[in-house]
Amino acid sequence: MPKSSVKIAIVGDVHDLWQPIEDRLALQALEVDLVLFVGDIGNESVEVVRAIANLDMPKAVILGNHDAWYSASDNQKKLNKKKCPYDRTKEDRVQQQLDILGKLHVGYSWLDFPELNLSVVGARPFSWGSSRWKKATFYSDHFNVKSFAESTQRIVESVANTAHDNIVFLGHNGPFGLGSEEHSICGKDWKAGGGDYGDPDFTEAISKSYQMLKTVPLVTFGHMHHHLRLNSKRTREVLVTNEKGTVFLNAACTPRIVQSNNEEYRNFSIVTLESGTVTQISLVWLNSHCQVVKENTLLPRTL
Repeated sequence: MPKSSVKIAIVGDVHDLWQPIEDRLALQALEVDLVLFVGDIGNESVEVVRAIANLDMPKAVILGNHDAWYSASDNQKKLNKKKCPYDRTKEDRVQQQLDILGKLHVGYSWLDFPELNLSVVGARPFSWGSSRWKKATFYSDHFNVKSFAESTQRIVESVANTAHDNIVFLGHNGPFGLGSEEHSICGKDWKAGGGDYGDPDFTEAISKSYQMLKTVPLVTFGHMHHHLRLNSKRTREVLVTNEKGTVFLNAACTPRIVQSNNEEYRNFSIVTLESGTVTQISLVWLNSHCQVVKENTLLPRTL
């Protein structure tokens, strides 16, 4: 029988901060059923991706814009500034990452988890964000996708192929339409006045999923870091619930591993589903002994 209570750990933007042994022990201590990675593993960090692929727990991954940091550059001047550390004419590190992950990478794809009675569907991989179609050559070459409409269709096709009616969406960037303030869950925090930086193809795919009578308890993503570039007095909104009851969670608490007073701490966002409904979300920090030393309860909301 599928589990009625499911505990999911969401790993925010990694940016090379992944320790295979320590992170596995922490996840085991948290007793999670599923691990989701929202991308930005590193700047095309093939070996970090390999380490994550080797994690011996149920998991799904979507790659982010940093995972194509050099390969998606369509401007030679910008590429020179980034100082690509390898010869792109001899290596394709984007494809190397995709090959390592195989079916674990759910960008434009999906994974069914029968024992959990849910399917994880990936949004557009390698997203930079924005309602403007970016990196056209990259998406055309790697995925034969040339527009937001084609991108939406790819995501919806994955939804249609899932074995379960309970869908958890995994994106790198979040969907458009969740707010346009600097501190909004997908708001531009590097520009005074803000603006919605969400992905419109993601929004449309979620809407079509409702029309297909799918239940969408959770949409999770990263990319837009919790700390704000132009405002140090507050942090980003990380949780939104819509009229359908879908919970949108930004898990990009960075850096995900910090050191203080000769101790190391790592964070995970923990989501509990009860019979297909999100009942609890917490951002937890664990010490090197795998003990939770800080827990920020996001849901249920406290007065």
